[in-house]
Amino acid sequence: MRVGGNAPAIRRIAGRALALAAGFVLSLAAHAADPIKIGLVAALSGPSAQSGEAITQGLSIAIGEINAAGGVLGRPLVLVRRDDESSPPKGATAARELIFGEKVAAIVGGLDTPVSLAIVPIINREHVPYMGVWAAGTPITRNGATPNFAFRVSAVDVMVDEALLKYAQKKYGAKKPGLILINNPWGESNEKGLREAAQKLGITLAGVEKFENADVDVVPQLTRLRNAGADALILVANAAPGAQMMKSRERMGWKVPVVSHWGVSGGRFPELVGPTAGDVVFVQTYSFFGEQGPIGQKVLSELKSKYKIAGPEGVFSPVGVADAYDAMHLLALAIAKAGTTEGDAVRKALQDIGEYKGLIKTYDKPFSETNHDALGPDDYIFVHYEGERLVPVK
Repeated sequence: MRVGGNAPAIRRIAGRALALAAGFVLSLAAHAADPIKIGLVAALSGPSAQSGEAITQGLSIAIGEINAAGGVLGRPLVLVRRDDESSPPKGATAARELIFGEKVAAIVGGLDTPVSLAIVPIINREHVPYMGVWAAGTPITRNGATPNFAFRVSAVDVMVDEALLKYAQKKYGAKKPGLILINNPWGESNEKGLREAAQKLGITLAGVEKFENADVDVVPQLTRLRNAGADALILVANAAPGAQMMKSRERMGWKVPVVSHWGVSGGRFPELVGPTAGDVVFVQTYSFFGEQGPIGQKVLSELKSKYKIAGPEGVFSPVGVADAYDAMHLLALAIAKAGTTEGDAVRKALQDIGEYKGLIKTYDKPFSETNHDALGPDDYIFVHYEGERLVPVK
């Protein structure tokens, strides 16, 4: 047998094998460079669109920093957005599109608690990490699921409610505050929290009144609270309905102090209310006014450069920017720690993050198996509007 006579055939076979191997290596390299998709479900249109844009800004700045440093697992991050229009059914549909169509590694949630509550069962069933960055409804993270894939870098109603009552008590000497709450699951979450906080603090509530998103006249509810002796109002509503409440208060000529949850900062509240918008004091997790640390300076510089704002007064929803920025960095750390985008591995990695120097604060083990909320009462500040500027109260 002459081996040499088979040389051309052997070379052809070897050539094909080398080509296949090269193709396989190239395929692996291409797959390794595929972007990691991060989904966002938020209000990008309608009265609360400002909140979705603020969240987008915070996520985009963080993603830009992460990608400039080489991405995660050697892959760039990309943001895929969906508009929930503040509608729970549309939010649930958007989440399914992102999970099954876009194959996102995680979903970031927006302003509305009812939307988040519609999404949470989906992400828990499909084992996709969810990071809330605005909606404060207590049951979002405390949802009873095992394992629980819902995390949050945001305020939590049960903690905010106590802070609101304490502020009204300390700042205004309120002894009998009245509650004026939006009639939806977010309002229900806060009613429960406010009643518990009032009992804990020894405060008697003047009453509890509800109103709808579409209500243009809240005078009857406010009249009942005034007749019951309310010496302060605790408001829980987003910008548009909150504005209607304030205009009803103005029509009554009632100068009662108003302490609010932060939903009023998610839309065009000063424009909708007019001169009395500044009467409302509300909670936030961050302000770009005052002395900024190195990260605050860096983020503010990026906001000026990328979004052409003049300064702190141009950051229309600082809570959306700040919460989203820190949340995105924490998600990236977890994916890197997990070494994969597989949902359960990322969930476990989130619960095992050590120290991270963020914008809002330095986080030290922000999450655990039993706590999926990275912020607490010590991380809240109170602000109000001065014209269009959102500034801390003195």
